Amino acid sequence: MANSMTGFGRGEASGYGYQFTIELKAVNHRFFETSVRMPRHLNSLEDRIRKILQSKINRGRIDVFVNVKETEEKKRLVKVDKDLALSYDKTLKELALALSTTYETDIYRLAALPEVFSVEDTDIDLELIWEPLGRAVTEALDGFVAMRKVEGEGLAEDLLSRLHTIMLAKDDIAGYSDTIVIDYQTRLQERIEVLLGDKVILDEARLANEVAFFADRVSITEELVRLQSHIDQCREALKSSEPVGRKLDFLVQEMNREINTIGSKANNLNITQHVVQMKSELEKIREQVQNLE
Repeated sequence: MANSMTGFGRGEASGYGYQFTIELKAVNHRFFETSVRMPRHLNSLEDRIRKILQSKINRGRIDVFVNVKETEEKKRLVKVDKDLALSYDKTLKELALALSTTYETDIYRLAALPEVFSVEDTDIDLELIWEPLGRAVTEALDGFVAMRKVEGEGLAEDLLSRLHTIMLAKDDIAGYSDTIVIDYQTRLQERIEVLLGDKVILDEARLANEVAFFADRVSITEELVRLQSHIDQCREALKSSEPVGRKLDFLVQEMNREINTIGSKANNLNITQHVVQMKSELEKIREQVQNLE
């Protein structure tokens, strides 16, 4: 069955002092597009996350949320900027001299001045971190794909039901179309007899030509055949697990074209009513198709 474009997935994994929680959310989009939100120090892993997603997702806008929690204390280093501390000390001495006041070097006061001391984390090995992060992404993706499949099956069932309604209306139209020409011929003969009475002999050949011309003008056989072909193709597409959203969107446009042509040629109230019904169902199909991958 076809897959929905909307879905949600969540995955967790721990390792090497970190716990990762990944959430995936998707909405409709014509193409594949991702937005990854995670700590800046992990930005270089964004492409790897995107490739994992793209291996199973073809269309949709995917929002990825990467939450990181440290599970172990990390080694941190204290770094002193000696040159900056000496510059502070020299500047303070010069300031004291200019103000004619005393100044004695106080290492504790110097240490409290901005940027003399800084705390740095030890370098993070992204290759090690990727192992649990990748597992969390994969778990989230599996749940995401499963949800899209379930939603897709529901959409497919609804679309198949509406296609069946359109097909039934099409079959009814085919039955009515057979009587249009006969009804036209009968009405035309009656009208001629009313206008001319028995004074003029009816030219059967001219009447036959007029009826043949009318029959050719109102014939919807080709449109009905093409419409059935489009319905069959839609049914087959909905059974596929491959992305079919764009194909179905195209087929819906073609079905709409055939139905409009049938409506413009129709010279029968029953056919017109069925055309209105088919267009109503087709519009609902068009809206639902936008949700399919």
